[in-house]
Amino acid sequence: MSRVLVTGATGFVGRRLVPALVEAGHEVRAMTRRPESYDGPGEAVHGDVHDPESLVGALADVEIAYYLVHSLDDDDFERKDAAAARAFGKAAAQAGVRQVVYLGGLGADDQELSAHLRSRREVEGLLGEGGVPVTVLRAAIVVGAGGVSWEITRQLIKNLPAMVVPRWATTKTQPIAVDDVVRYLVGVADHPDALDRVFEVGGPDQLSYVEMLQRAAVVRTGSRVVIVTVPVLTPRLSSLWLSLVTDVDATTGRNLIDSMGTEVLVRDDSIREVVPGEPLGYDEAVRRALAEGDSRG
Repeated sequence: MSRVLVTGATGFVGRRLVPALVEAGHEVRAMTRRPESYDGPGEAVHGDVHDPESLVGALADVEIAYYLVHSLDDDDFERKDAAAARAFGKAAAQAGVRQVVYLGGLGADDQELSAHLRSRREVEGLLGEGGVPVTVLRAAIVVGAGGVSWEITRQLIKNLPAMVVPRWATTKTQPIAVDDVVRYLVGVADHPDALDRVFEVGGPDQLSYVEMLQRAAVVRTGSRVVIVTVPVLTPRLSSLWLSLVTDVDATTGRNLIDSMGTEVLVRDDSIREVVPGEPLGYDEAVRRALAEGDSRG
């Protein structure tokens, strides 16, 4: 097995990925800005993708590095994420890393992408500038307790019996359970057929955001919520509205909302040839997310 570094080890995906990699037999380093407060499995190491010097020690003797960080809560996230990805790719190459794995955003290359999705594409390229083979998994909405997109859904159906949503809420997307994202991330580690490749990952259901809200409400309470779409509701107004009825900050909300007018569907399921197995359906992903949320209190 391999020596692995997970950046964003305390984040939504990272905190699930580290134990899964340990269980798979890998020697795992969990990179965090505050290793003294890390209480998960693996070896906690200090590192900050915005501080290139800190990456030298974190990446020493590492064979596979997972890149799971972003700056969506910053108005200048495109510049910051580009600089961080370039520095990480260079440091990984200098450390002799043989594979970088990145979780990016779904969306066809021939589409007009939002700033968020454009940034994800840019990061894909910058991570590989140093010459390390990069494996990219592109996902849309990841359903799991603690994920920003899921928390927006959960809090909306919990707090509002009826809601007005923008027209972009009818856009189709392809949600995926966080359990399947982790399964794919573990499965591509050191896999020869995964090097220097981009994979699209999603669950079996293609749903609009309205349909996702309705189905999540039915799973949670057995009842649908009343949803009315309106033609004009700007991303800024939408994000301010979200910040009022959920605990998602307006900057992160706006950066996510900017992407929601773009249809993001899986068009290539070749990931299943590398990591076999059927992904969970949306309703089951919702049940698991709700159960995990309830268990946390």
